[in-house]
Amino acid sequence: MRYAELFCQSNFSFLTGASSPEQLVSTAASLGYQALALTDECSVAGVVRAHRQIKEQQLPIKLIVGAFFQYQSTLQLVLLCPDRTAYAELCRIITKARSRAVKGQYLLELWDLKSCRHCLVLWLPSGETATDHHWGEWLQKQVGQRLYLAQQRLLKADDAASQLYLQQLGHSFNLKSCAVGAVLMHDSAQLPLQHVLTAIRLGTTVAAAGLALEANAERSLRPIAKLQPLFSKALLEQSAAIADSCHFNLDSLQYEYPAELVPEGLSAIQYLKQLVAEGCLRRFKTGVPEDIQQLITKELQLIEELHYAYFFLTIADVVRFAQSQQILYQGRGSAANSVVCYCLEITAVDPRQISVLFERFISRERAEPPDIDVDFEHERREEIIQYIYQKYGRQRAALAATVISYRLRSSVRDVGKALGFHPTQLEHFLQQINRRDPHQPWYQQLAAVGFDLQSAMAQQFIQLVNQIRGFPRHLSQHVGGFVISAGPLYELVPVENAAMAERTVIQWDKDDLETLGLLKVDILALGMLTALRKTLQLVATEQQRPLQLADISRMGDDPAVYQMIQHANTVGLFQIESRAQMSMLPRLKPACFYDLVIQIAIVRPGPIQGGMVHPFLRRRSGLEAISYPSLALKEVLGRTMGVPIFQEQVIKLAMVAAGFSGGEADQLRRAMASWKKTGELTQFWPKLQQGMLARGYTEAYAKQIFQQICGFGEYGFPESHSASFALLAYASAWLKYYYPLEFFTCLLNSLPMGFYSASQLVQDATRQQLHILPVCIQHSAWDHQIEHLPACHSPDASQTMTSDRALRLGFRQIKGLNQQRCQHMVAMRPADGFTNLAALSHSGMRKDDLALLASSGALQLLSGHRYQSRWQLQDSLTDLPLFANTEQAAVAQAAAAYRHSKQLELLTEPKSAAPLPHQHKAGDLQLLTEDPEPPPDLDSAAFTLPAPAPIDDLIEDYARLGLSLHQHPMALLRQTGLPHKVKTAAQLNNLNDKTAVQVAGLVTARQSPGTAGGVTFVTLEDETGNVNLLVWRATAIAQKTPFLTARILWVHGMLQREGEVIHVIAGQLQSLDHLLPQLQSASRNFH
Repeated sequence: MRYAELFCQSNFSFLTGASSPEQLVSTAASLGYQALALTDECSVAGVVRAHRQIKEQQLPIKLIVGAFFQYQSTLQLVLLCPDRTAYAELCRIITKARSRAVKGQYLLELWDLKSCRHCLVLWLPSGETATDHHWGEWLQKQVGQRLYLAQQRLLKADDAASQLYLQQLGHSFNLKSCAVGAVLMHDSAQLPLQHVLTAIRLGTTVAAAGLALEANAERSLRPIAKLQPLFSKALLEQSAAIADSCHFNLDSLQYEYPAELVPEGLSAIQYLKQLVAEGCLRRFKTGVPEDIQQLITKELQLIEELHYAYFFLTIADVVRFAQSQQILYQGRGSAANSVVCYCLEITAVDPRQISVLFERFISRERAEPPDIDVDFEHERREEIIQYIYQKYGRQRAALAATVISYRLRSSVRDVGKALGFHPTQLEHFLQQINRRDPHQPWYQQLAAVGFDLQSAMAQQFIQLVNQIRGFPRHLSQHVGGFVISAGPLYELVPVENAAMAERTVIQWDKDDLETLGLLKVDILALGMLTALRKTLQLVATEQQRPLQLADISRMGDDPAVYQMIQHANTVGLFQIESRAQMSMLPRLKPACFYDLVIQIAIVRPGPIQGGMVHPFLRRRSGLEAISYPSLALKEVLGRTMGVPIFQEQVIKLAMVAAGFSGGEADQLRRAMASWKKTGELTQFWPKLQQGMLARGYTEAYAKQIFQQICGFGEYGFPESHSASFALLAYASAWLKYYYPLEFFTCLLNSLPMGFYSASQLVQDATRQQLHILPVCIQHSAWDHQIEHLPACHSPDASQTMTSDRALRLGFRQIKGLNQQRCQHMVAMRPADGFTNLAALSHSGMRKDDLALLASSGALQLLSGHRYQSRWQLQDSLTDLPLFANTEQAAVAQAAAAYRHSKQLELLTEPKSAAPLPHQHKAGDLQLLTEDPEPPPDLDSAAFTLPAPAPIDDLIEDYARLGLSLHQHPMALLRQTGLPHKVKTAAQLNNLNDKTAVQVAGLVTARQSPGTAGGVTFVTLEDETGNVNLLVWRATAIAQKTPFLTARILWVHGMLQREGEVIHVIAGQLQSLDHLLPQLQSASRNFH
């Protein structure tokens, strides 16, 4: 008996379907189904995955593309695509329905159904006679012979009556009927998960969901033998016949790039060749070297053969627009292997500086489009995006999707809620889970806090969490992948609204596009480009020295800059600022640009797992002889001392040493990218082994090369990508060395970006002997800026002055302050500043803005310290209480409580020191109002409050600004009881290897890379610098709470020293949070 399932929803019907598209098509094929229609609700987001599974696994089943729709609450339809025209129609209907609603929803209108002229329509009646007769008549008139009555048999109590009703309904309207399974699961065992998904979708628990839950597991893919007793032969055969009539295949989609970029009279390839020739004159001013010209010719021939000219022209047009708007950009990734991209000024890496491998970018054997990633300034990328929308229109341009899937924490939280766990219990669980621990499953970590793993509830909870992990939760927008088409994009793939205004997103992600061979333009954002552009502009203004990035590269390698890099003075620099990079820099000691290229690439999982790091360092330091198995391989490995560091080298090794073709080598690259998921790399070992042995290499060397290839499967940088990043790394280092004040000012103005917080950057700027001035109502702008100090200026004596300029913190540093109102206030500020608080209060700032200014200490010059400022603001705002209706509830509560308690204190203990704001109770107000004798004079202008204690200033600085220019918290703690045996970061430099030490500091980072073998790298900050900790897995498990949660950490451990590189191997851990419980410091954990 033939059968095709025509109504099947996957987990891309979010929180409804309980199986993936891959599971559904695989199971349907194993059950002998002729075809399966994937019909997610108003979506085709899962169809490419099903299509890919069928092709890769060579499944004997046809995939039918369709979608399920609900109109209001009375009509349910399934639309199927028999041909390409019907598919375009379906995409258009989905697009229109999605465009009328907010992200994640849709609104179908009758006009959508009236315009449906090619799709096959399956009607699922509601069971309400009057309603069904109304729709039966309407559908018969609108759809005609393409309409089918879908009948279900789900073993419900009313199945017999329902069957009779549907037969009568079909007879009344002379409708053909077919069998459908209304499938939500590939297997009946998925039913508990489907119940949980339903509860999550409805915002309730499984226990409370009641009739909303499926009564049984019949909405799974059932064997045909089980369907035969339920449906008549005619109904089953009709389903198969409908499938026979559906011929559309996703491989038939033809994608065309916009043609308007090509001038009349020229073909796309002719115009591309013209642009490349013009670019050659700019790039190679003394003439194009012969080998470069050969590469250009080869590339253009392949681009023409594969019809990619329009793609290159589109990217070139985008970067020309960026140039015209003075927006910094840089192409990277495999595109830097292309000389054509270099001539079009898409990439900046001179092909003479690296060993290019064009097959890494485009190959004849690879059935996928080239990948060109272009980074733009993160603050101005929106200009590029809107340019694309304006040039091509929203009908022809949209962003690719990204599938947001359930991860561990969201799985635990949502499944726990659905099963009825108390929110407090769930949050406690989540605090105990270290998802980075590969040796202890998450549920075993919960056992340590009393979770009974043997209980039935626990077993179900664990199973469901593991099942839902990886399930799609919703679609989001790709970080910058644009799809642009010659015709309406919605005829190729549905388009829907993104969460962000002025953005639209297609329903396929980058993997789907790659599967179908569709091109996308990657418009990405990079914060360092913003910081560099701002720095260059500020240098031109402050130093009267116009500079461009290319100017820095043309100056060549600067020994002074590289000396700074070698000493790991790289906080704030691009790519070489992380803990791992800073540990490697003093060992590798980069002294030229190519060294920097290696430096960036070597601190990656590929070289580390492949065992390449230590051999390279030994050879570089002269401890190991440099050798090559053959002269041919010396050509490949010569620049990296015989050790493969870059992904291109591994690919070239396969080609040179084992005889791989360019296409086979690129297949190897793709397998390296996914081998942990698929295990595909093992299939290349026989060819690699045989090819290397045939060319005279030893078995041992073949195994070594294969081990290195497997290492790159863990993720390694291509040389072209690393070289692109090295250009920016060196530019940021050069600017930090020669123009540190401009660099730090602009780096702070470009946050959020990079690895470090504003507090850490300010700490490093201070260590560079730069002077930092606080936020000030009279001098600050919204942005941080350079301030020229008058000759009589006498800054804080604790900071050493190195120039007559300083970095003045801007109002942007105050958390929660409204930018628009603040900038208006700055524009209204008199040249000589505000004369008093009353004048400030009339500048357009609201009460909550003024409260934030007072709490941040920005009103110091007008009214003194923050306590006095808050006090005096009461008189300047006589119409309403200062902190009423504030948008910053926390500020309002703390400040109001402080004011009430301070008034009480003035009445009862006028000479006492100011207590911490958090110590006061709202009930103090009642005590105040009961006092019959008010003080004789509480005029705020005349009354002076005691200044905050240092600890109070510190706490409010971090709460309002995220940093403090007063004492560092650790300096304060040393004065108030921190044991004298606790060493500072600076004191560690004077200690010998294997010295027992005690250290303490603010936790600023926790990192646990997969290559670290269970080690976590923790960074502590004190008043003198950073302490680098190594925390072994056993230590982390035994002392889990301070390890994961401490903001201030004390450590007793062993100092480990290797040259300039110093670590402390942690032994005993203890949280010191109780010493500064209100301190709001931030840590970058496990990013």
